[in-house]
Amino acid sequence: MLDATLLRSLIAVADSGGFTRAASRLNLTQSAVSAHIRRLEAEVGQRLLDRTTRSVALTPAGNRLVGYARMIVALHQDARASLGAGRPLSGGVCVGASEEMAGTTLAECIRRFSARHPGVEISLKIGLTNELLTCLQAGGLDLVLGSRCGGDPRGDILWSEPLIWAAAPNFRIGDDPAKPVPLAVYPDTCPYRAVAIEALVQAGRRWRIACESASRDGLSIALAAGLGIAPLTRAAASSAGLRAMAGLPRLPDADFGVMTGPKISPVAAALADNLRRSVLIRTFGKV
Repeated sequence: MLDATLLRSLIAVADSGGFTRAASRLNLTQSAVSAHIRRLEAEVGQRLLDRTTRSVALTPAGNRLVGYARMIVALHQDARASLGAGRPLSGGVCVGASEEMAGTTLAECIRRFSARHPGVEISLKIGLTNELLTCLQAGGLDLVLGSRCGGDPRGDILWSEPLIWAAAPNFRIGDDPAKPVPLAVYPDTCPYRAVAIEALVQAGRRWRIACESASRDGLSIALAAGLGIAPLTRAAASSAGLRAMAGLPRLPDADFGVMTGPKISPVAAALADNLRRSVLIRTFGKV
């Protein structure tokens, strides 16, 4: 039976990209995390991490095991929660969520958490992920549910979705590569905007901002009017009746995750674990 404590250390190293950040996340020393990984490698009889002086990466065996580790830890936590293990939670928690995250089934997860812990008061702030993260670092939020892309290492990934160039069904970009690509985007703090512009620049394509809006409704109006194209997740584009534009550089996946500050309260930690568990258990068809 694999030890859940050792598996938590493997998950933390995989998600944070290093032993120092993993130790900080788990409130352990770096040597303790290293010892956990060595014990786990000895237990499974395979090397799980490739270490260099600058980086740590999962081996193929480590990549396979971390998926099982997430499920085992999630089920372990779910069993404890369902049996009422631990002291009742009380206090307040301030959650920041992007529009995309707020519109998912994670809202139902927050509702269930609130029902299970009536002594907890949850407040919610909706906004752009990077703006919410700034508020998190300033201490105005306890955790953030948002998207990231382009290799951003912050937080724990809950799931990933492809980013596409989305446009109205009748929109045509034209065949002239010298003509600037009209973009409908969120403000500068949006990670989708940054990776979209970077992809166009790398491909040698010119671009211009045809519409900038801080809300999804504003972008939807611009796209419906045929003013431009937008970098959106495939799911968001499909739900809005938009289509994927071909002939433009590939965009990276968008990772949706939960991000916490350097110091996290027991209530915020419990909610973050509940969110991770909800996604993982649903993935394995148990919810």
